[in-house]
Amino acid sequence: MSLLRKAARFALAGWLCATAAVAAEVGVTDSTVTIGMSSPFSGPNGAYGLEMKEAIGAYFEHLNRTGGVNGRKLELIALDDGYETERTVANTRKLINEHGVFALLQYYGSSPTTQAMNDVFGPARVPLVGTISGAGTIRVSPRENANNRYMFNIRASYADETDAIVSQLVSLGLKNIAVFYQNDGFGLSGLEGVTAALKKHNVTPSAVGTVERNSLDVDAAVKAIAKAAPQAVVMVTLFKPTAAFVKAMRKAGQNPQFMTLSPVGADLLAKELGNDARGIGISQVMPYPFNDTTPVVREYQRLLQAKKNTNYSYYGIEGYITAKVLVEAIRKTGKDLTREKLVQTLEGMSNLDVGGYRVNFSPSERSGSKYVDLTVIGSGGRVLR
Repeated sequence: MSLLRKAARFALAGWLCATAAVAAEVGVTDSTVTIGMSSPFSGPNGAYGLEMKEAIGAYFEHLNRTGGVNGRKLELIALDDGYETERTVANTRKLINEHGVFALLQYYGSSPTTQAMNDVFGPARVPLVGTISGAGTIRVSPRENANNRYMFNIRASYADETDAIVSQLVSLGLKNIAVFYQNDGFGLSGLEGVTAALKKHNVTPSAVGTVERNSLDVDAAVKAIAKAAPQAVVMVTLFKPTAAFVKAMRKAGQNPQFMTLSPVGADLLAKELGNDARGIGISQVMPYPFNDTTPVVREYQRLLQAKKNTNYSYYGIEGYITAKVLVEAIRKTGKDLTREKLVQTLEGMSNLDVGGYRVNFSPSERSGSKYVDLTVIGSGGRVLR
């Protein structure tokens, strides 16, 4: 072989190696980063996912107009899972294997996320930033479950929320406290949290009632809980079964203090119940989105206003904050972007301030925040702090 041919072969091999190195990471090109999302966009809980996707999409559009992140534009592929575990798992496989996304963000639900983590994105080593779930299963240390290394939670846990709710009720002298929960990972985690919080005050739930996921059949729960004539009911349910339960309880002559957790969606519950929503207490894990006193809320509101939208919501602000955390991690990781480097960057984010809301991660910590705020629905469906 001539020296010229040898030189050409070495040059070609070097070019191929360089090209492979640049394009080595799935979902990353010289000009784009592809992000995947699975949430409900249809069905009884579709409004939750749509509010999040709208905020995330508006933020990505804004970034792309101003140069992207480290010179790369962000592309969002969002799939509808209808808040069903099997569809969430299937969507995750599709996002990773067919769409070739670099990372995932803003999933919805305890059982869907936990199963997707253990079956799909954890074993595939694809990071997920943010999910609407406070379940303990996705918050354990990676030392206990290796798949948890790829799960980064932005919000407080259900244990944090239920502890705040129970402490408030007990401080008001209420001890006859019942629990209404939906029969899935979300509801069971909430029930466990309420029970544990009550135990601190030497109290147990006076009655328990349940409803199946995506169902509005609350008759059995109302019957079981009404027998106890509770002073308060903690509802670990989403907005449609919550509304059905409150209406049925009041029809049965029961008017306890109703309390519920952040996944209910305060604005959606108020719209569903109308005047019957007044007085319902809701724990929140995000900054109050209806005024502009917090920098991150001002940013979120301006994004929606640019789209001629002023329907601010807790789900919207959570979607925006989650996207900001992911974007900041991508920015800090730099041009040589890989999934492993992104995970390491996230694990090094201690006390990250995204505009008045702080997130903390470490190699052993996957609970980014413990922030909980208690609100109540006032007249006209307005959420009050």
